[in-house]
Amino acid sequence: MFDLLKLRLRHGRQAIPNLRKAEVLETFRGFPIIDESINPECSTKCSEICPTGAIEINPLRIDLGKCIFCGECERVSNGAIKFTNKYRLGSSKRDTLIIPSGRKYEEFDVAAIEVKKEIHKLFGRSLKLRQVSAGGCNGCEMELGAATNVNFDIGRFGIDFVASPRHADGIVITGPISINMAPALSDAYTSISDPKIVIAVGACAISGGLFSTSNQINRSFLDEVPVDLYIPGCPPHPLTFIHALLDYLGR
Repeated sequence: MFDLLKLRLRHGRQAIPNLRKAEVLETFRGFPIIDESINPECSTKCSEICPTGAIEINPLRIDLGKCIFCGECERVSNGAIKFTNKYRLGSSKRDTLIIPSGRKYEEFDVAAIEVKKEIHKLFGRSLKLRQVSAGGCNGCEMELGAATNVNFDIGRFGIDFVASPRHADGIVITGPISINMAPALSDAYTSISDPKIVIAVGACAISGGLFSTSNQINRSFLDEVPVDLYIPGCPPHPLTFIHALLDYLGR
């Protein structure tokens, strides 16, 4: 027993003390800075090389809801597109995820998430989520799991993942929603009592990602159920997920 206590003291506090000030590696691909004037001719080349159709032209812009952050557009843009390591990318509005040329990160960060008093009142102190992998590759699922580990410790904010939708306040969707998982996703959502929130995590959940043109996905669920929070990435960083939730809850 004494050896265990000494070991625990030696380990110290493993959790990141202040997640609001946490930093990621410079090589992390986050918010893109787009300046079409640097290379006006790059638009078509960037659009053609994008595997998910996230690059739109005339004018040049990137849809973060489709982007898998592969960096191919940055490579061929000759400086017109540059990914920063800004990881706060969550948005409560789908249109805000479309980043035009000249958009500054500070402008995006201010406008991305709308804080609602009723959400803060209902879930500000405690939020239980049921995560559904609707045909995902396990990338987003692994990062969501990492958000609960000793480093990020999302549980300290009263946010937890639960095993049953009947214990949940909302649902977290990952994956493009395959035909086989569409009924299970609908059942899980129906089993959560009102009021409830819906969170789409990752490019696949938001737009279908690489699988958007597949005949093996069924996204009719999202045609009927509004999404409250979009968290882009492939997969999103745990800090991206945690910050988006805390902002949405008004924490």
